[in-house]
Amino acid sequence: MTIKCCIVGASGYTGMELASLLVNHPEFDLDALYVSQNSADAGKLLGELNGSLQRFEFSNLPLTPLALEQFSELNGKLDAVFLATPHQLSHDVLAVLDTKKLKIFDLSGAFRIADKQVFAKNYGFEHLQENALAEAVYGLAEWNASEIAEASLIAVPGCYPTASLLALKPLANAGLLESTSLPIINATSGVSGAGRKATLNNSLCEVSLQAYGVLNHRHQPEIAAHLGRQVIFTPHLGNFKRGILATITAKLTSSATPEKIEQAYNQAYSSSSIVKLLSTWPKLDDVVNSPRCHLHWQYSEDMQHIVVSSAIDNLLKGAASQAVQCANLAFGFSPSQGLEAL
Repeated sequence: MTIKCCIVGASGYTGMELASLLVNHPEFDLDALYVSQNSADAGKLLGELNGSLQRFEFSNLPLTPLALEQFSELNGKLDAVFLATPHQLSHDVLAVLDTKKLKIFDLSGAFRIADKQVFAKNYGFEHLQENALAEAVYGLAEWNASEIAEASLIAVPGCYPTASLLALKPLANAGLLESTSLPIINATSGVSGAGRKATLNNSLCEVSLQAYGVLNHRHQPEIAAHLGRQVIFTPHLGNFKRGILATITAKLTSSATPEKIEQAYNQAYSSSSIVKLLSTWPKLDDVVNSPRCHLHWQYSEDMQHIVVSSAIDNLLKGAASQAVQCANLAFGFSPSQGLEAL
């Protein structure tokens, strides 16, 4: 049975990546591409926005405008809806879409944080979709596979949290993180993480390597919530298009040994075709344009600290390909179905 789906917000970088993945997926039928009613891209063809897609037949798919009240028309018509939309729109749409009739994969931050007060502080508006928020499952595919398989609303993680959590969760799950010390995450992203609406601050010609959102970035509470402990998270913007490299320093318990650390990472990822444990420090060139995460760690028993490096493509493992992993799990396919060739 082919899964009939659509993308809302298809004119953004993530939406275009999703379109490419879904149209080439053996189990999904991409029925339509939608943009908001006021989008400057409404009525254009996908190939007009990205010339590299013009060699593919699906580049002729039109970007159809969709008003909020029209979202109810998708209920029962499709099997899955991918929301590559702003946080507020994803929030509002869940008042209209019916999770009993379709599965929803939301790539915004609207349903990643369960605490409504923390959400409002970091996203700037009150969360009113209480039932949907309670229903949402966090879509970190390697860690929440069984929950994703049963869910109808999946909150696809942010790009920084994906890189950070994949690095830290094996240690937390094994009880190796020292409880009195906060993991310190320094992560650098390419400018595509800011989306297609360029501003002076994220223009490639203007960007130098710099920190931003220091001690107040909205991904910090997301990381903390799904790690189960506070972290110090400092994002940086780099002068390159895509990719995230996170370098994380954490104090471990006195019982930690290199053997226990190795066991924790192998237990988490040895069977994964997406997360790869390397014997050398990862670099962005090896993961850009791929759905993979590369990890490497080094531990000092004398200092009782570990340094872990995590590299992903922010538009793929940090967004579009992780959404496809979640969709694969939700519909009973192999997690890497449709991603193997990347």
